[in-house]
Amino acid sequence: MLFNSYGFIFVFLPLTLLAFHGFTAQGFYRPAFAVLTLASLIFYAWWSVTGLALLLVLIVCNYALTRLLIASRIARPWRAKMILIAALAFNLGVLGYFKYRNFFIANVDMAFGLKWPPGVPFLPLGISFFTFQKIALLVDAYKGKVARIGWLDYGLFVSFFPQLIAGPIVHHSELMPQFHTRRALTAQQIAQGAAIFAIGLAKKVLLADTLSRFVGPVFNAAAAAHPISFGNGWAAALAYTLQLYFDFSGYTDMAIGAALLFGIRLPLNFASPYKAASIIDFWRRWHMTLSRFLRDYLYIPLGGNRHGEARRYLNLFLTMLLGGIWHGAGWTFVLWGALQGAYLAINHLWRAATGDRMSAHMRLIGPAMTFVCVVAGWVVFRAADIDAAGTMLRAMAGLGARGAAPVIDSARTMSLVLPLLALVWLAPNTQELTDYSPVKQQPAPARRFAIPEWGAGRAAAVGALFALSVLSLSKVTEFIYFQF
Repeated sequence: MLFNSYGFIFVFLPLTLLAFHGFTAQGFYRPAFAVLTLASLIFYAWWSVTGLALLLVLIVCNYALTRLLIASRIARPWRAKMILIAALAFNLGVLGYFKYRNFFIANVDMAFGLKWPPGVPFLPLGISFFTFQKIALLVDAYKGKVARIGWLDYGLFVSFFPQLIAGPIVHHSELMPQFHTRRALTAQQIAQGAAIFAIGLAKKVLLADTLSRFVGPVFNAAAAAHPISFGNGWAAALAYTLQLYFDFSGYTDMAIGAALLFGIRLPLNFASPYKAASIIDFWRRWHMTLSRFLRDYLYIPLGGNRHGEARRYLNLFLTMLLGGIWHGAGWTFVLWGALQGAYLAINHLWRAATGDRMSAHMRLIGPAMTFVCVVAGWVVFRAADIDAAGTMLRAMAGLGARGAAPVIDSARTMSLVLPLLALVWLAPNTQELTDYSPVKQQPAPARRFAIPEWGAGRAAAVGALFALSVLSLSKVTEFIYFQF
């Protein structure tokens, strides 16, 4: 089931909201949790009953391992450490088997001609995201950040449907206390959640899906070894840069908006990443919960910056390399991760050499250089293989075949791309438009674009945006990050 489908918008989400809030209004919180957990499993089963069976097995096994780990942490720390190692090996082994076995077999067969049997027939939806979430909980339990957890709480935590498939990746401490501290849903929350969901839906349906029409033909031509013109190369690369952003941030907006309708605030995942002044800044703004996970559960355990500068840069490189591999089983993802690791290492070296002091002209050049580096990375990320990525990058560098026949109308594509670039560079982002923050401990000061100031006119504008998006759902398309 997709967020951008009639079934989800008009059937699944309303019925789940009615059931959940119906129970909580009467004080029946445990039945409400059970209903929401069941609804989340139905949401996942809509894709594949086989995938649901695997998810349930992983939930049962990880719950048992988490309980054992919590029980052993103080009395038998050595046993807790062994349980953690076994649990991590189990989860990473399952992820590796389903996501990387085919890639491994194909490369071994290519190198040695062993003719191994075919690999696994399917990739469970969202396996990378829910595996990381389970790993985060296991490590947090080992560190004493989770004192106890019941089976229903665990099931709800790992299956909560707004962020089950493609994040944001959340910690137990961010999600479950909100369920246990129930407050009446306010009109402000409903308006805010609906507005965020509508903005995300518009990003996906009206922008990302429209841009995809200009991306596929050029990248497919590159994959078929057809020459790509300079104009087509840049037009398709920039179109994909925007498509990926609107598609993934649109999903995240819809996840945050849907969760807010249940009274739950999910963490942010995007903060205007294409406004970044450096690659370091970019990774603080793009896919923020993944960056946080990689920092806390990979970079720091590798040693972080505690063992000298050379080790620090190596750890940065390895972290991003593994982050690239996490995205997909292919050499393009390996190369993309290595490229991001090199970018970050160079950026930190520059900061160390200059003390992060930048002249006025460098403050102008920095964002432009960062954006070009990001675009080049996305070309590798999107390409079917290394050769196709090379074809695209050579064309963008003006080194492609002369007189290559255009695959798309570059001028028409850029007439869409340039206004959208201006939108992401100059306009407020979703959280600024809606005054959303992950945790609301006290009322935030009013902002220019905050919902309380909208009035009937701006509320009508959001309603019109939602209606236009719904009317444009002639073809329901998957989100790009569903592939990972």
